[in-house]
Amino acid sequence: MGTDVRVAGVGMVAFATPSAGKRYEDLARDAIRSALADSGLDLADVGQVFASYVYGDSTCGQAALYGVGLSGAPLVNVNNNCASGSSALWLARQAVASGETDVALAFGFEQMQRGALTAHWTDRLGPAMRYLDRLAEIYGTEDGAPPAAQLFGAAGRAYMDEFGTPAEVFGRISVKARRHAAHNPYAVFRDPVTLEEVMASPHIYGPLTRLQCCPPTSGAAAAVLVSADYARRRGLPATVRIAGQALTTDRPSSFGDDMRKVVGYDITASAAATAYAQAGIGPEDIPVVELHDCFTANELITYEALGLTPAGTAEKFIMDGDNTYGGRVVTNPSGGLLSKGHPLGATGLAQCAELTWQLRGTAGGRQVEGARTALQHNIGIGSACVVTVYQTAD
Repeated sequence: MGTDVRVAGVGMVAFATPSAGKRYEDLARDAIRSALADSGLDLADVGQVFASYVYGDSTCGQAALYGVGLSGAPLVNVNNNCASGSSALWLARQAVASGETDVALAFGFEQMQRGALTAHWTDRLGPAMRYLDRLAEIYGTEDGAPPAAQLFGAAGRAYMDEFGTPAEVFGRISVKARRHAAHNPYAVFRDPVTLEEVMASPHIYGPLTRLQCCPPTSGAAAAVLVSADYARRRGLPATVRIAGQALTTDRPSSFGDDMRKVVGYDITASAAATAYAQAGIGPEDIPVVELHDCFTANELITYEALGLTPAGTAEKFIMDGDNTYGGRVVTNPSGGLLSKGHPLGATGLAQCAELTWQLRGTAGGRQVEGARTALQHNIGIGSACVVTVYQTAD
């Protein structure tokens, strides 16, 4: 991992549905200002900047940052689909770890449109087509169902086919997500839902109903990373360090006959193994996780990909309450993508913010007691997966 890299500051804005009409440049500005204030640093202290988003023109990062100031620092725009935020964080961590800069800023934002994700460039090859082609060959596709929901719903269907898991087990993840989000002022959906309401909502694909799908969301989040030496020199209380981190992309198994692998099971397992090894820990050492629950099916299969529970035991893991407070590991205390929302470019950095607050012990009503280690998982079809391990610094 090289240089000891610390999270000096984090910030985010309350996520909102697109109907709120919030502009990306305003969202990003407020998140950046919050992160800088939290770090005790100014924009002039930042040596490199990484801006993440999916839906926007090519230099939206500059347009967003200029609302904070004109520092002249180099800025790189990052688009790795839904893993964009964590990809920006990965680049910022590398910049600090390599010694290229003592201070790096990663921020992400998204001003989304209403409705399911759609292709915006129909005159050229879409990056999701290879994945949809595998879906068509394995299960077939359904007219009218959103493509992303079909991909992840098919992964849930593959799990059901192998282990006989009832559809209601997936629905329980949405119930848990809302229960956690009730304590998160940044979350879009904070009202509780019952399992009956989840299962009675309109069917989308496979085991998925509407309340098991993340909502289109606008929002922004940011993180300031510094070297431990710089933090000491400046007297910054940067008590959270990045102990392990890996970014992985597709391998041959990603395009085999298992839809779980098509949507990222293997690349998640690979990234997790690397991050665990770098941190010198195992999944049994993790008390709190923010994972990519774009659909309940992805949360369920990710429990096993991250090693939080053995293969084939996710149903028992859920039914025993081992995925929430009082269980083995609290998953998505923020409410996750399902309830907090999923502004694509901001999601990974919002996960970073939540886990930083957890390790600082400042997460309020959603605090995981005594947490000193945390895991972040962020994935985007296309594909990219980032797994990050955070620890409190001794």
